[in-house]
Amino acid sequence: MLGQVEITPFHWAGFIVVVLLFLSLDLGVFHRRAHVVRFQEAFTWTVVWFGLALVFAFAFVKPNLGEKKTLLFITGYITELSLSMDNVFVIALIFAYFRIPTEHQHRVLFWGILGALIMRGLMILAGVSLIERFEWLLYLFGAFLIYSSLKMMFAEEEGVHPEKNPVIRLAQKVYPVVNTFAGQKFIAHVDGRRALTPLAIVLLMVETTDVIFAVDSIPAIFGLTTDPFIVFTSNVFAILGLRSLYFVLAGAIGYFRYLKVGLSIVLAFIGVKMLLDPHLKEHELREARWFQIEIDPNVSLAVVASIILTSMIFSLIVARRGHSAARKAEDDSEPDSP
Repeated sequence: MLGQVEITPFHWAGFIVVVLLFLSLDLGVFHRRAHVVRFQEAFTWTVVWFGLALVFAFAFVKPNLGEKKTLLFITGYITELSLSMDNVFVIALIFAYFRIPTEHQHRVLFWGILGALIMRGLMILAGVSLIERFEWLLYLFGAFLIYSSLKMMFAEEEGVHPEKNPVIRLAQKVYPVVNTFAGQKFIAHVDGRRALTPLAIVLLMVETTDVIFAVDSIPAIFGLTTDPFIVFTSNVFAILGLRSLYFVLAGAIGYFRYLKVGLSIVLAFIGVKMLLDPHLKEHELREARWFQIEIDPNVSLAVVASIILTSMIFSLIVARRGHSAARKAEDDSEPDSP
């Protein structure tokens, strides 16, 4: 019967092997040589990764885990992908700060995302283990997401400050750092000693930035489901599409000024959902509560998708009006020809 298949270690291993295969093809075949990733190429890969996520949802999750898990996967994927868009803008600031050549950015993103997959996998496993032992942590996650939503909405951008990054400070104590690039290499040899190149410093910045974003995104997916397979796979697909999404959006940061507001509302919604319906497993705890509001997965998907889409459309409309007004003001300021 549909939805009754139990996820085994073979499913986990198979999924990880397929992901590693895709990553090997990406770096070893499609991007073996450094080149500037154009918008058309990036957009094509974005569509490919999005399509693969949907294929996985409807070709594997739905026939094996059921429609509810399929909706949870799609909602989690959209949530994680949307939160990754905020990460994209920070990565763009990092690349601009260190003046990373465009042809080398894909390599940094590749290894950064590979590291992100490993770190998020460990964080998800740790989170699942903690929730299984201390289910009341879901309440803390819900409150933390509401706090994060307020911080995201009202906090100002801090910019790029590599001197404040403890990981970079530690790396600089272990290895010397050169100021010049050595092609796509992260480590160069200077006077017989190994030294870190600017690409290595940027890679460390990208990795630590993802850890910071994961602190928000992983509790957010736990607010939708605590199924470790759904949590992990939705995160993986979102991260895999981050590279191509970066090259699609990096040049259009100004057009999405209200996306952060939408993301903060999404975090607040999921935080409230966790407080009202933390999907606890212990029936005694459920029965002891004086209220219980269960939000249907269809409703969660509709709310998350609507908030993200509305914030993006509103951002584009405002940006377009701003450009039109600026162009009109520029035309009005030009002197009339005699």
